[in-house]
Amino acid sequence: MNRKELVEFIATQGVDPKLLDEVEEFVKENPVKEEHKDRIPVSLFGYYGKEIWEGAIYGILSGYHILLSGPKATGKNVLSENLAQLFQRPMWNISLNVNSDSGSLIGVDSFKNGEVVLKKGPVTLAAEEGGFAVFDEINMAKNESLSVVHSALDYRRLIDVPGYNRIPLNPATRFIGTMNYGYMGTRELNEALISRFMVINMPVLEGESLAHILREETHLKEEYLSLFTRLFMDLQTKSLQGEISSKAVDMRGLFGALEMIKRGLSIPQALEMGIVNKSFDRFEREIIADVIATLFTKDLDGKELFR
Repeated sequence: MNRKELVEFIATQGVDPKLLDEVEEFVKENPVKEEHKDRIPVSLFGYYGKEIWEGAIYGILSGYHILLSGPKATGKNVLSENLAQLFQRPMWNISLNVNSDSGSLIGVDSFKNGEVVLKKGPVTLAAEEGGFAVFDEINMAKNESLSVVHSALDYRRLIDVPGYNRIPLNPATRFIGTMNYGYMGTRELNEALISRFMVINMPVLEGESLAHILREETHLKEEYLSLFTRLFMDLQTKSLQGEISSKAVDMRGLFGALEMIKRGLSIPQALEMGIVNKSFDRFEREIIADVIATLFTKDLDGKELFR
C-alpha cells in the first residue's frame, strides 16, 4: 500500500486525527535526501490495533525509541515497517545474533585512497540520515555488543566512535527494537538497555483481528476465511499451551500457502510447505497435520476458496 492508503488505513481504526496531523508536521520538518528515499519501505500489510498505533506514534513524536515485545506472529516487524513508511523515514533493518558486535552496528576501519576511514554501519547511517534503525530480535545479541549504542539511545543522542569524531543523532532518528522471549539463543536484556526504550507489549493476535487481516489481504470467500482463521488460532493455542513450538505459527507461511493455492497448488501441499514443514520434529508435524486434516477435506479444490 502507498502512504496515503496507509494513513487512511490507520485513520479507519480510530487513531486520533490530531496525532496524524502531528505526524504530517514531522514529515514536513524532516525531509529525506534523494539517495535514501529508496530505503523508505512500502508496506504490503498494515498493523491492526488502535492502542498500539497511538502508543508507538506518541513515543516517536516525543523523541523516544521504542521496544516491541511479544510472541511470534504479533506483528512486530509489520508495525516497524508501517512506522517507517508513516513517518517517511529511511529504514535500516539490523538482524541481531550472538555474533553481532560493535563493528557490525557502528562500522569498521577501511582503507580508501591510502587513508584509514570508517566504513559506516547501519546504526551510524541511520544516525546521520534521520533514519529508523530496527534492531530485529534485540535479545539475541550480547548485551556488551549493544553497549556501544547506549549514548545514542539516551539523552546524549550521539555515537562516540573511538578514533573518530562523535556522531550526533539527526533529530528524526529513532531506534526500534523487537524481541520475542522463548526463542533459542535469546537472553534477558539488561536494565541499562531497557531503560532507554519505551516498551510496547504486542498482544497475541485474536480471531477477529486475523479474520479482518485475511479479508483485507486475500480474496477468500467468507466460509473459507473462517477455516483459515481457525487453523491459525488452533496452532497458536497449541503453541501457547506448549503442545508444539511456535515454528508453525507463521503468518508469512500462511499467506505464502494461500498465494500458492491461488496459483494452482493443492491445499495439502501448500499448507505442508507453508506451515507443517516449518517444524523439523516428526511428532510435532503430525500434530500440525492432524489440525489441518480436521478442518480441510481432501477433496476440497483450491479454486473454490477465492472470490
